[in-house]
Amino acid sequence: MSKADYVYSVLLEEIRTGRIPGGTALRAGEVAKRLGVSVTPVREALRRLEKDRLISYEAHHGATVVDLGDEALAEYYGVRAVVEGLGARLAAARITASELAELRELHASMADDAARGRHDRLGEQSRRFHLRIVDIGGPAFLGAHARSVRNSFPVPAEASLWLDETQVKAQLEAHEGILSALESGDADTAERIMIDHVRRAGEFRQQH
Repeated sequence: MSKADYVYSVLLEEIRTGRIPGGTALRAGEVAKRLGVSVTPVREALRRLEKDRLISYEAHHGATVVDLGDEALAEYYGVRAVVEGLGARLAAARITASELAELRELHASMADDAARGRHDRLGEQSRRFHLRIVDIGGPAFLGAHARSVRNSFPVPAEASLWLDETQVKAQLEAHEGILSALESGDADTAERIMIDHVRRAGEFRQQH
């Protein structure tokens, strides 16, 4: 990993998870000092983040993390529902026994964490669950597209629906339904449940 890749990956994760909130100014010198690199790779990383539309440049202000509103939130979950729904549909036709077992193991781990009250671990595991399904369904480029969409909108840890007890139960039930549809090769049901599952997550975010 180059220094520019390292800076990009760190900043991307911090923006994606809301640790650097929208409206925050990113000064290359300060970022370079914090991450122990020179200014050059930081500037390269910032240019990449600008192409990702996660930061913008303004006169006399420099780079600023984009502050996205309600319309962007609705669009984000709408696009996710379409992309991840398609991924589930395609996965139903090609998933292998070992891939299904991998997903069931991840789902079991989530259920165990939920039962033990370790809700802070569920958000990242759910991300892995969804992206693995899309990777299975669309290994050529759909998986990469799904990651690009997910990285385009920050989800602060405290805004995770997985911290809500009622949501945890409903979301795990949706995952179980998706797994059953994938196992039986039911593309229509896998897509329908995934789309509804993602849309409900969006509704929760909008209400909170």
